[in-house]
Amino acid sequence: MIYYLLYPLHTHESLSFLNVLRYLPFRFLAATMTALLLTFGLYPWFIRRLQRRQISQVIRADGPETHLSKAGTPTMGGALMLLALVLSTVLWADPANSMVWVVILVTVAYGVVGYIDDASKIRTRSTGGLAGRYKLLLQFATAIAVCGWLFYGEAGLPSDWLEIRYRLAAPFFAFSKYPFELPPWLYVIFASIVIVGTSNAVNLTDGLDGLAIGPVMISAGTYAILAYLAGLTLFGNVVADYLDIAHIESAGELSIFAASVVGVGFGFLWYNTYPAQVFMGDVGSLALGGGLGALAVLTKNELLSLILCGIFVVEVVSVILQVSFFRLTGRRIFLMAPIHHHFEKMGWPEPRVIVRFWIIAIMLAVASLATLKLR
Repeated sequence: MIYYLLYPLHTHESLSFLNVLRYLPFRFLAATMTALLLTFGLYPWFIRRLQRRQISQVIRADGPETHLSKAGTPTMGGALMLLALVLSTVLWADPANSMVWVVILVTVAYGVVGYIDDASKIRTRSTGGLAGRYKLLLQFATAIAVCGWLFYGEAGLPSDWLEIRYRLAAPFFAFSKYPFELPPWLYVIFASIVIVGTSNAVNLTDGLDGLAIGPVMISAGTYAILAYLAGLTLFGNVVADYLDIAHIESAGELSIFAASVVGVGFGFLWYNTYPAQVFMGDVGSLALGGGLGALAVLTKNELLSLILCGIFVVEVVSVILQVSFFRLTGRRIFLMAPIHHHFEKMGWPEPRVIVRFWIIAIMLAVASLATLKLR
């Protein structure tokens, strides 16, 4: 919005400094700082509000014993993250870019689903919340509606997206030399699974203080780089063509959203680091996961996300393996799933689990960026 309102004024001699608004790196940093300051400054007030309303975490009875002390910690802190994320993105991104509104829509819609889930848990004072089938129904309905427009619609969609929307980018394969394509109906299903899967994977990872937000920030920061490179033209040359990745000029604005995720993540982590003063709840984890999934689809990095979001993938796989193996044999593979609880049960202190998962997330982000040259 600031870009839309103030950039046209740069033609006036006294306001020529506003020309800086047309540069993505400036707005990228401005969005990060705006999101950071909003969350960092407002969380003390927001935490007090949550405490007065007794909006506190419900702890699983069968979880690690060390988690019993977390009972009563305010939850649904992700609501403030969501507000700051949307506000920062709207302030600094180009509002005429439909890609920005797509990722905002998915994030907000999934935040609403998470809010309903959290509210149900708090009202019943149980860990059940919204039934899984209804949660998935709402998530898939949103994803299919959005992806249906992306892969079947034309009005409002950027021309550069329309040219390549059915093409699938694969890590280690040059985008121009290996034209993998999917029919529209299959891409809608595939992209919807990516969005819903990423959302629920982040939700499963959100089980320790700061565990989920670290990899979310690392993934978002990487997506910011990928989105920026996808739309960057340097000295008259398209950088995406040099790297042989998908060239989507309109995707560059998505780096503003991704940068805002990093900003709200830092602000939240100040209060969520061990021992946490507030939890994000499903309103935060489902929304952030949905946003990451939408970024993967819109930047043509759906398959790369298996590497970049590897922490979230492993968490989901650990749950699937645990449940499947138990139903078949009556025994468990892990001491407890998701896998971060397995390490707790092994005796690892919570901070050790968290930091080591962060380190792995950083390594996966570096590996993901390395694929830009390994093709």
